[in-house]
Amino acid sequence: MIKEDETMNKTYYITTPIYYPSANLHIGNTYTTVAADALARYKRKDGFDVMFLTGSDEHGQKIQRLAEEKKVTPKEYVDHIVAGIKDLWKLMNISYDKFIRTTDEYHVEVVQQIFKQLYDQGDIYKSVYEGWYCTPDESFWTDSQLKDGKCPDCGRAVEKAKEEAYFFKMSKYADRLIQYIEDNPHFIQPESRKNEMLNNFLRPGLTDLCVSRTSFDWGIPVSFDPDHVVYVWIDALSNYITALGYGTDNTELYAKYWPADVHLIGKDILRFHTIYWPIMLMALDIPLPKQVFGHGWLLVDGGKMSKSKGNVVDPVILVDHFGVDAVRYFLLREIPFGSDGLFNNETFIKKINSDLANDLGNLLSRTVSMVEKYFEGIVPEKYVEGDFDAELMALCLKTPQLVGDAIDQLKLPEALTHIWTLIGRANKYIDETTPWILAKDEALKARLGGVMYNLLETLRFAAALVEPFLPDTAAKVQRQIQAEDISFASLLSFDGTKPGTLVQKGEIIFPRIDVQKKLEELEALQEKPVVKKAVKPLKEEITIEDFAKLDLRVVKVLACEPIKGAKKLLKLTVDLGNETRQVVSGIAEHYAPQDLVGKKVILVANLKPVTLRGELSQGMILAASTAESLSVIVPDKDEETGTVVS
Repeated sequence: MIKEDETMNKTYYITTPIYYPSANLHIGNTYTTVAADALARYKRKDGFDVMFLTGSDEHGQKIQRLAEEKKVTPKEYVDHIVAGIKDLWKLMNISYDKFIRTTDEYHVEVVQQIFKQLYDQGDIYKSVYEGWYCTPDESFWTDSQLKDGKCPDCGRAVEKAKEEAYFFKMSKYADRLIQYIEDNPHFIQPESRKNEMLNNFLRPGLTDLCVSRTSFDWGIPVSFDPDHVVYVWIDALSNYITALGYGTDNTELYAKYWPADVHLIGKDILRFHTIYWPIMLMALDIPLPKQVFGHGWLLVDGGKMSKSKGNVVDPVILVDHFGVDAVRYFLLREIPFGSDGLFNNETFIKKINSDLANDLGNLLSRTVSMVEKYFEGIVPEKYVEGDFDAELMALCLKTPQLVGDAIDQLKLPEALTHIWTLIGRANKYIDETTPWILAKDEALKARLGGVMYNLLETLRFAAALVEPFLPDTAAKVQRQIQAEDISFASLLSFDGTKPGTLVQKGEIIFPRIDVQKKLEELEALQEKPVVKKAVKPLKEEITIEDFAKLDLRVVKVLACEPIKGAKKLLKLTVDLGNETRQVVSGIAEHYAPQDLVGKKVILVANLKPVTLRGELSQGMILAASTAESLSVIVPDKDEETGTVVS
């Protein structure tokens, strides 16, 4: 942890991979983003100015084929899926600062600039590609790199490809990258991943990389040769700097946050992030990220999760049954950071019972109940008497530094282990001090009060330390013990609990689960046949004359901002063609303001103006919604603003 006077100019830029728009995001995908969220929350709480970036990687042959199967345009396909990704991150309590889409106009323009610069300086040249291509991974392979004739990364079939293409002179920078990795031993972590990249790819010699495609068109066009689209990995990797404004008129964020402190990624995409990306940056004369950390996979039945194997674990179902913090805890505590981890429902439930229900939940419940029973709910005065007190206090004051050191090394399970060691020590302290015996002797009232104070103060430390990992749980603990301050700065001394405060006992934060009963529930859920989703009943019929009264127009969103104090409302400025209007729309839970700027949407233009939360609303934005999601209606062609929808 950093001291208050050390926080000046302390920035922290953390990124996750930008995800392929897929309708089957599973708990393994969630793992990366939850881990990044815990790190980002910790750093913010520790006084850092944090930028946490995630997003969606929306181009490539795979997306184009999926869209064709659905009989929609690629953009329609990704718009729908990206809404689901954002809903999942909201469900998992992900506190990202920016969500980038590779279809965002500013990103497209800068990628074209990057490609042109590399071409102009001689690092990219035109030739013909002939070899193997893995469409699911969007990766090129030579004969010698295939494993049993299949993609060595995902094990799926590859396709023979021959087409005109541009190539990047990777070999030109290979020796320089090898030297950089050797001079900066923490650049690729963990150590085993670094050795893999050096020994399997770099030292044997790099071939030049195919960086454009002509066999499909869903991608960023090469500006000077529009028959080519930029290879999806060149496009996707650039997001880490385009999101900060690199190559635009406003590079304030880029100057502030780059180079990134850590790219947090899965081990299956390490090659792209530690070879292709650094070489691109070297060619552009841009500093390299400080660290790329390749974590392992979350395995089910000994294998990586995949839809084809039928072993996908749905995070939404887990959250519905166990709560978001229980899922976050298992991912962060039980998966060795950097190695593969195992998931099964029984282990997961037992961990909830042992760590969350028995340890933390029981400590909170017992402590607050005893304060209510022995002191009418009023926090007693601090009173220190014996060795047990000193030992507990010392561990409280020591644990924040232990957690901070683990975080600095990206050892998330170790950080949580330190917190639970403190929680376990507090439970042991109850058995050592026997409050129920102290309560029988009025002469020991002060001693009993001291024990209660020490337990409440330890819970305050636990709430403060666990907050980045389990934010909802920390808030519940803080509310029950009525702690005023759970900042890191308040953990410098063992006196943050205020005597005279009235505790507020609440519900049990983690009720014990009947393991067998819950397993049977989950098994039955998996065996249920797919049923059609219930839809709202149709409204009463209208005539064509009724419909003709509506004036629906295509408008372009010029500006968008939240309305202070209104969680669901956004204030939009829209261009109607011959005028601009202000519209208030209840879509803030589903769209960030920056996601709407520049988008063309449909406006009910003749709706009577109303004032909402003090803001004039001149119309209504059309959207499709269910109980779980909402999507703004957009025209499928680039219609002029003011165009009548009929």
